[in-house]
Amino acid sequence: MKKILLLDISNSFTKAATAAGKRIGRVQRLPTASLDADQLRRLFPKCQPDGVVLSSVVPKKTQEVLTAFQRVLQVSPALDLGVGIDYPSPSAIGPDRLANAAGCAAIYGFPAIVVDFGTAVTFDVISDGGDYIGGVIAPGLGAMTTYLHDRTALLPLIKLRAPARVVGRSTTQAMLSGAVHGYRGLVKEILEQIRSEAFPDKHPRIIATGGDAALIAGGVGIFDVVDPLLTLRGLLIIAERNP
Repeated sequence: MKKILLLDISNSFTKAATAAGKRIGRVQRLPTASLDADQLRRLFPKCQPDGVVLSSVVPKKTQEVLTAFQRVLQVSPALDLGVGIDYPSPSAIGPDRLANAAGCAAIYGFPAIVVDFGTAVTFDVISDGGDYIGGVIAPGLGAMTTYLHDRTALLPLIKLRAPARVVGRSTTQAMLSGAVHGYRGLVKEILEQIRSEAFPDKHPRIIATGGDAALIAGGVGIFDVVDPLLTLRGLLIIAERNP
């Protein structure tokens, strides 16, 4: 059975997994900053004959993948994604966003909104006609908390988790409450505005993915699905449609 390496390179972390048929194996989460060709060859020595499908938003790391492997399918609007693109500058759409749209359309259908909780949080909209039509980009949850630590003298760098209560009884608890509850409010408001503008008479499916999806989506109450592997599933679907 043909094996394909799926690589999703984001600014902070890279998700990597091999897929055999339609089954995605164990996902490895690697720091993007230290990712290089030698590391990729050591981790995935058997992928060379079958190919690699890549979504990367870090050009320097894209080159490392191209150095490590010969057959690399890079996600772009020129491929068969299974969705149309109704967007003024298709080449400006992040490949991770295209992979999410491809995965969402194939697995969950449309109309739909995909929210990817990563270094940035992206909202991507697929119309009822099956076209990618744009979205929203906002700072990621980690970026917000890191900014507070970096720009103040006394606020600590906190480890994100669900707060036990809204009213914090310590600095850390207060920061957790502001981060998580505040971020849920941001996400909920953006989703309401998207639905009002793009789908005034319809009910799109709302899908959450990305590293902070479970933490945030569970407290918002308007997500239909939390699928941490959606981007990788989208990469596999793209590989199948572009042999």
